[in-house]
Amino acid sequence: MGLKLRLTIMNFLQFFIWGSWLITIGGYWFQNKGWSGTDFGAIFSTMGIASLFMPAIAGIIADRWINAEKLLGMFHISGAIILFMLPQVNSPAAMFWVMLANMVFYMPTIALSITVSYSSMKQVGMDVVKKYPPIRVFGTVGFIIAMWTISLSKLETSAMQFYVASAASLILGLYSFTLPKCAVNKDFEKKSMVESLGLKAFTLFKHKKMALFFIFSMLLGASLQLTNAYGDTFIHDFAKIPEFKDLLAVKYPAIIMSVSQISETVFILAIPFFLKRFGIKKVMLFSMIAWVLRFGLFGFGDPAGGLWMLVLSCIVYGLAFDFFNISGSLFVETQSDPKIRASAQGVFMMMTNGFGAVFGSWTSGIIIDKFFLTETGKDWNGIWLTFAGYSVVVAVLFAILFKHKHNPKETENFQH
Repeated sequence: MGLKLRLTIMNFLQFFIWGSWLITIGGYWFQNKGWSGTDFGAIFSTMGIASLFMPAIAGIIADRWINAEKLLGMFHISGAIILFMLPQVNSPAAMFWVMLANMVFYMPTIALSITVSYSSMKQVGMDVVKKYPPIRVFGTVGFIIAMWTISLSKLETSAMQFYVASAASLILGLYSFTLPKCAVNKDFEKKSMVESLGLKAFTLFKHKKMALFFIFSMLLGASLQLTNAYGDTFIHDFAKIPEFKDLLAVKYPAIIMSVSQISETVFILAIPFFLKRFGIKKVMLFSMIAWVLRFGLFGFGDPAGGLWMLVLSCIVYGLAFDFFNISGSLFVETQSDPKIRASAQGVFMMMTNGFGAVFGSWTSGIIIDKFFLTETGKDWNGIWLTFAGYSVVVAVLFAILFKHKHNPKETENFQH
């Protein structure tokens, strides 16, 4: 089996695991268990909490003591055991701690899988820049297929989704031990704990422009959690309305939601053109406006005559997600000192997937329980329009406060 195929399988399974439950856990939580939104916000914050420290710790371990592919395998096997235990949990409090344990093992595997890919490709002289993206796109394919598998099997509100994820995690865990060896660095330069954890990159906060950028990264990270957490269960709730309950979109919500991931694979191809033409600030503004549309279309859409709004919202998601994450990563790359660029990227991810995820998950759960619960369920129109209003405020503040002049030369390396 060729290296490209081996890495493709790894990436496919890496995101198949996540896609098996990430979008549909809301349906399980609200439709099956009937637990509160505040508690659910805490559950969705676990990936953010884990992202604050585990990727850095796993990176140090992989650099100094345990080969990356072995650590990847160990983490996925551990995750498989925890995912298998999840259906036995019968209280929101216990669910929080078990899911946090799962995220502690899963979140660092995203970076570890990249390390394994880059290391093995360089060992055989492959051009990483050209060859890796076509391999990585199969991660998105895996996420989509997982969503379709869960939806078509009618497992969106069932605990079985965790068993599917557990099986995939176990398979990838065992498979990881067959991947090319990523040797540890025996001559690892001695560094302080501050340097090892990449904390020097926090000196970027001394610069007003970078501090503002990271703050807005956190605010947009919150938007991402809102759509992941509530999209599936929002469509499920239409089953409570007689005129909607038998529609295909209501029976298979995850398939509708998977349009978002399909859209990602398309919009990513448009980024080079937009960056060159408009510059990073405008591209990020496009992303923020797209979040407004994402939530607003959900607010007015329905599975019948308004189905086109739900689908368009999912299409817009690709622009909202890709345009900020990739252009934001490029901005960090061009604005950081070469000595701390890797750490700076870690700070960017920490603000979006860490602090942003925690902020979005906790506050949304509290707000929904306090203001948008009715006698018949949730006021989804009010919920989505509130999220849209939040996105409008973020976009306006970013346009006013963030000062950056477009320099086409900054995107040349990205173009080629």
